[in-house]
Amino acid sequence: MALKMPLGSERLEERIVRASGYFPPGLKPVVLACLAFLAGAAPAGAQSPVYRVAVFTPGLTFGPVLEGLHERLARVGYQEGRHVAFVVEDMKGETLGLALRAARIAAAKPDVVFAVTTPHAAAAKQATSTVPNVFAWVGDPVGSGLIAGYSASQNNLTGVSSESVPLSGKRLEVLMEAAPGIKRVLAVVAAREVIAQGCFQALEEAARSRGIQVLRRDVTSKEEIERVLRETPKGAMDAIAHIPSTFLEAHIGLLIQRAKEERIPLGVHEDTFVEQGALLSYGPEFRAIGAQAAKLVAKILQGTKPSDLPIQTPERLHLAINLTTARAIGLKLPRSLSERADRFFE
Repeated sequence: MALKMPLGSERLEERIVRASGYFPPGLKPVVLACLAFLAGAAPAGAQSPVYRVAVFTPGLTFGPVLEGLHERLARVGYQEGRHVAFVVEDMKGETLGLALRAARIAAAKPDVVFAVTTPHAAAAKQATSTVPNVFAWVGDPVGSGLIAGYSASQNNLTGVSSESVPLSGKRLEVLMEAAPGIKRVLAVVAAREVIAQGCFQALEEAARSRGIQVLRRDVTSKEEIERVLRETPKGAMDAIAHIPSTFLEAHIGLLIQRAKEERIPLGVHEDTFVEQGALLSYGPEFRAIGAQAAKLVAKILQGTKPSDLPIQTPERLHLAINLTTARAIGLKLPRSLSERADRFFE
């Protein structure tokens, strides 16, 4: 069962009635099991103990991260409802109020917090220095101040980095391979997210070495994204490079639509956006990162300290291409690129 549980002062029964949340495919909420979990007891017939895993996620397109977590934990013997219970705090793309929600999660004293993306991991770290915290899809855990180093966090955190910063330059290379004539690239940057700043810097360095002009536009709201796109003249850019951030991912549709209107390529970092219409992506997959992080969660449930578990990087990087988009923008992809693709969308 995956249950979003408000951690206020309501009576227990009221929390159950009011609760709602994200349920991965094939998983059904069981109210009696929830009651037993919240009361600190194992469900009837379950093997004791039942570990409590609090999931702190931006939701939206990050659902597959949680699916990967569920699937891999079950594979290594942690069956939901028998050995582990999940409480999902889904922010639904909002970034305001992260600290308060993280504090409520910490106050519930779960066995481990599973935090998805940099802002959520940072909020969880601020909320508790004792509850083990496993993060996933964090682009630069050292640069973001989450950990001291990859070999040892020196705190209550461990996790899997998505390597968003070092891969930002490589993604530009892939985009240029798809469309060799690129000279000007639009980069919309989430001004309030540290990871976005690091990703832009890596992109800019790669662009400078290749004679590419980057048009940077900082935004803090959906309205500002719309204004930037509206005020950028048609023909002013040859491509759009998506700068990873939780905020921009909630509004990726705006970039996809503008790229289609101008018939220019849009490069992103995850194939979920390629399925929606971006030209290509290069990087790890959401589900795979969740599954990889699940192995760290399992080790912590077995008693290993987070500081004893080195930070992991993606086990594999994937190249995805949307062939329909390529045809729509009149782009003939080089054979060398198509042959390396792991996934195609039509």
